[in-house]
Amino acid sequence: MPSNSCPSSRRTFLKQSAIAAGALLSGPQILTSQALGNAGKRAANSRMGMGFIGMGLMSRGHLRTFSGMSEVQPIAVCDVKAWQLDEAVKSLQEHGFEGVQATPSYEEVIANPDVDLVCITTPDHWHAAMAIEAMKAGKDVYVEKPMTLTIEEGKAVAKAEKKYGRILQVGSQQRSSEHFRIAVNLVRNGLIGEVKEIYCRLGHFPPPPEKEEYKPVPNGFNYDRWLGPTPFYDYSDHRVLGNYGRGWRCYWDYGSRKFGDWGAHHFDVIQWALGRDHTGPVEFIPKGYNGAEYHHYRYADGITVWRDRTPDHGHMIRFIGTEGEVRVSRGNVESVPRRLIRHRFSDADDTVYVSRNHQRNFIDCVESRQPTICPAEIGHRTGVICHLAAIAQRLVQPVTWDPDTEQVVDNDEAAAMLDRPRRPAYPMPTV
Repeated sequence: MPSNSCPSSRRTFLKQSAIAAGALLSGPQILTSQALGNAGKRAANSRMGMGFIGMGLMSRGHLRTFSGMSEVQPIAVCDVKAWQLDEAVKSLQEHGFEGVQATPSYEEVIANPDVDLVCITTPDHWHAAMAIEAMKAGKDVYVEKPMTLTIEEGKAVAKAEKKYGRILQVGSQQRSSEHFRIAVNLVRNGLIGEVKEIYCRLGHFPPPPEKEEYKPVPNGFNYDRWLGPTPFYDYSDHRVLGNYGRGWRCYWDYGSRKFGDWGAHHFDVIQWALGRDHTGPVEFIPKGYNGAEYHHYRYADGITVWRDRTPDHGHMIRFIGTEGEVRVSRGNVESVPRRLIRHRFSDADDTVYVSRNHQRNFIDCVESRQPTICPAEIGHRTGVICHLAAIAQRLVQPVTWDPDTEQVVDNDEAAAMLDRPRRPAYPMPTV
């Protein structure tokens, strides 16, 4: 069994030797197992080194999946909660990985020369700064959805991906699901006619507690670092809780609530199905405005996306066209008429990028240097919808958006919310 201990300087030496020999002729490259003579099971010093930042709930699947790939060597884990850091190290040790760097400082992970790839699974308010710093340092990035906390952050991450020539994958894994791909292909190719409306189920988070139970910060937790650029609040267990139904996801300070949670998934699929990955809606209307029963947004051609409108027939997304419907959820897709599901597409049809595993797609693209199924520009455009929907909800007024100039139209209050103030100790990295 090949050693899973952390690679020595041999790996760095191999890279430097390749550069000196002129192997990197047109930008960053990755030394493959074939180039190093390890075409079967890769030796530790020929794998791509990966650092994991944020070791809470979302990290567990990524840690297991990436560390199980023959091309990947776990190099470092990072978290500001000491107990989560310890759990991550223990998990890797149980799978034979010894000597992994464990640090509360993400800067140390990014500065590690043996780290080629970074997986970011922190709360949303840390995504952009970490992704930009990693790309500036020459790392490729897998970052969880939504890609950023604000629209201006999204622009910066997309700019950094292009400027530094890096590979980035946003964790919008429904793009790597067969059922969503089937639904998207049916819609894009006109099998349900002209799309008129889309129902999108997000659900609801409870509001934050009216009275927080404040207490001392637990030992081994750098709470100020966890807050990062966001406003300071006295510590409470609920504020920092990693939980899919409550905890930090309930606070506007750290995300866009359900718009940034399920919206980042479903709005992304809607963009994909409509062929609008590089543009977006033009108007956002919140529930309650002029009697609106449902929050909704519209595209320039009138297609309207409704949040939590019924009936959704038990599905997460319902595409309604002039000649039929497509309804899709994780693990299931249906059509009206039913025969549409059996449609076979030809090479002449407008079928979408095929990825069957989101993490595998990232690693394959790191090696090929081709764009992932959800690169930064796409993640940004989906994030715009999440953030503008949230802004409209918070202001309880409509927001008009120009997707070409990426500016709010005639609403200074909404325009001021495209970015957020940052605490001085945590500035936004320059690109």
